Amino acid sequence: MSKYRRPKRPGATVFFTVNLADTSSRLLVHEIAKLRKAVAQTRATRPFAVDAWVVLPNHMHCVWTLPEGDADYSVRMGAIKGRFTQMVRRSGFSPTSTVTNTRGVVGGRVRVGENPDLPAHPRDEAPIWQKRFWEHHIRDDADYAAHVNYCWINPVKHGLVDDPDDWPFSSFYRNKP
Repeated sequence: MSKYRRPKRPGATVFFTVNLADTSSRLLVHEIAKLRKAVAQTRATRPFAVDAWVVLPNHMHCVWTLPEGDADYSVRMGAIKGRFTQMVRRSGFSPTSTVTNTRGVVGGRVRVGENPDLPAHPRDEAPIWQKRFWEHHIRDDADYAAHVNYCWINPVKHGLVDDPDDWPFSSFYRNKP
């Protein structure tokens, strides 16, 4: 098993891509209020500046600037993912997953607990998020501008809208000239 090591630069500006485990899901936009609450709760305990953020149905991109002397973005992202997961599970959401039963036969898409050959313990539930996230430390002003623009243009790239101004789940409005 590899041990992935992330760079640690205090006060860094970092671009992130974070994906749901189910790439066909629309959970993030359906539960945007819970995601916003998870972000707000995390920022209240571990502050960071949001330079750009876009939430799409099954993934999100964001650019954060960490406080001087603080390099712990992984804990922040983990807290956001954990809080969001806890909130949606408490509201009754249960993701589907492709699973293998005890006989080694790959089953179709089932909800955990519906297959009598599989345990229904909560730790065996299908994940909501992909295990890892992708990060990129911003190098300079041009790199910063490119990644902020990437956040805002992403809904257009995915064919969700024709203009970034039409996508409601973006910091584009806040930063609009």
